[in-house]
Amino acid sequence: MNHETVLRAAERSAAFLKVADQFQLGHLLTESCHPVTAHLSEVARNDLEEALRLLFTVDGEVVERYRQEVESGRILQVASEVGAALERGGRLFFTGCGSTGRLSILLVAMWRDFWQRVRATGEVDADRAREWEDRAHAVMAGGDYALIRAVEGFEDYPGFGRKQLADLGVRAGDVVFAITEGGETPFVIGTAWQALEAGATVYFVYNNPDDQLRARIERSRAVLDEPRIRKWNLTTGPMAISGSTRMQATSIQLAVLATVLEIVLRQRHGGGPGSGAGAADAVAALPRRVLSGLRQLHQRLLSDPVRRALADWVRLESRTYAAGRKVNYYADSLATDLLTDTTERSPTYCVPPFRKFDDRNAADSWAFLFVPRADSASAWEHVCKRRPRCIEWAEHEVRELVPRENLARTLETVRRIGYGELMRYRIGEDGLETRPLQSGDAAVVVMGGADAGLLGDRTGFFARQLAAAQAAGAAGCVVCLGDAGVLREVGRLLDRWPRGFLTPVLIETPAMDLWLDGLTHVAAKLVLNAVSTATMVRLGRVMGNMMVWVVPSNLKLVDRATRYVQRLTGLDYAASNRLLFEALEYVMPRMQSDQSHPPVVALAVWRHRLGLDWAEAERRLWSELDLAEPGAADRGSTG
Repeated sequence: MNHETVLRAAERSAAFLKVADQFQLGHLLTESCHPVTAHLSEVARNDLEEALRLLFTVDGEVVERYRQEVESGRILQVASEVGAALERGGRLFFTGCGSTGRLSILLVAMWRDFWQRVRATGEVDADRAREWEDRAHAVMAGGDYALIRAVEGFEDYPGFGRKQLADLGVRAGDVVFAITEGGETPFVIGTAWQALEAGATVYFVYNNPDDQLRARIERSRAVLDEPRIRKWNLTTGPMAISGSTRMQATSIQLAVLATVLEIVLRQRHGGGPGSGAGAADAVAALPRRVLSGLRQLHQRLLSDPVRRALADWVRLESRTYAAGRKVNYYADSLATDLLTDTTERSPTYCVPPFRKFDDRNAADSWAFLFVPRADSASAWEHVCKRRPRCIEWAEHEVRELVPRENLARTLETVRRIGYGELMRYRIGEDGLETRPLQSGDAAVVVMGGADAGLLGDRTGFFARQLAAAQAAGAAGCVVCLGDAGVLREVGRLLDRWPRGFLTPVLIETPAMDLWLDGLTHVAAKLVLNAVSTATMVRLGRVMGNMMVWVVPSNLKLVDRATRYVQRLTGLDYAASNRLLFEALEYVMPRMQSDQSHPPVVALAVWRHRLGLDWAEAERRLWSELDLAEPGAADRGSTG
């Protein structure tokens, strides 16, 4: 590493340390270590089913928190307020970044999907259905491009949140749910202030105790002390993986907010089961019905047969990745859920992000998603249930939002996240030829009960992809979430395939008449979170329950990575931060071109402990991990 690079690292570290007091979050509950999973990495090496039991045990705190919300009556109260605002002509916005941003997109997709299905039946006037469909909007830090790829730094600027929401014309009478797992994200806080100034009703949804947020984080304290902002604290406890708020924090947010939307629809558009005199009672009972369903679901996930099947799935994926091979996912009704989980693995565990179809320099993605649409433009519309909304800002707009020293880097980021760039991710059937399966690869179908036709018909999308995988010598796996009747039918269909080719994962979900199918989406999230986490644990990317392979792509993650380096080296915070930024500068050329690179935390620790230069520290690190590095052959020179 030359002198100029070292100097640049020192400058970046100094700039961070100037504002570090507002991003040092180690005191927060969501950043702490959960005692149940404290030794997860050791357990997973010896007993994968037990490791899954530990992960699902922590998910029990989501069920308990949901119970508390039901008992408080808050879900019904918020739903009534939201419904009344919509009846008066208001609109609904969900804002977030990272996992809460993807949650926002999912919630709006569920809403829009309902109205699209209603319109298709002809039961509701088409214009009315279309108008109600357009009442819900998602604001994701970095735009919809961030659904497939984490956007560097966007969540660090409250001004970005203000602008993205203002661009959608938020106004008086609207309702805005500003969702942040930690309760401190600048982007989300920016959307809350913008909405408030526009005269909208604002709900601030978060997952940390108020006293912890008020104690040290000024921007959080300002929101919590503002009486016009309605606070909804959904704290569950520490995450199963320390700091990984993509897990329990967003799980409870999904469960609660999906129920709110379900109630709004039933109250305003036909009641519920047994519409008529008992409709109001049925709606009022809905949160308790969902709670009962959540309890049943949680018990099934803890059961031996389900954990055994999930362990087989984890072994398949971890074996595939460890051998340097790839996984292709195929999904329809659960495509948004699956895309969310796969995208979040990249910054959390330092795995190559999805690769654009025409990028020959980037490392091949470990996993990719395809949906049953002929071309990728329609596939993206299918995932979002609308045309994707990406950031297309002019230079003068960016200049008004960031300090001069960050302008060049931010402009480069904005140039990479437009609609045209998103279309380079070919997730439709037009992308299949760019990622053919070979021997040693795996095809994984993830389906809900509504998708059985794609598997039952030999010409159906799922059946065709499994047949292609079998012919290529790849492994197959079918994951189905559905009620008992659906699982019987899917089991019968799977019997057609040769034994030994398919890994079946059939998970019964409680039969519930939910218009938005919220319980299935919660089930998919819990299952995908557990499987992807257990897979990465098996691949050595977690120490205890710390995500030591985290990619520090924003200031919150820089702090987290710094704390990990500090804990593992014994250096003070400032020295750990400087070492971290040197590691970042060393791997930055590969990060920016989507090439495989070593984890910066582990690399920094290895260099410090052994006193080696960066290149030798990297070589020793890969040797110590004793794992094949998928895409390693694609790595370019670091100079």
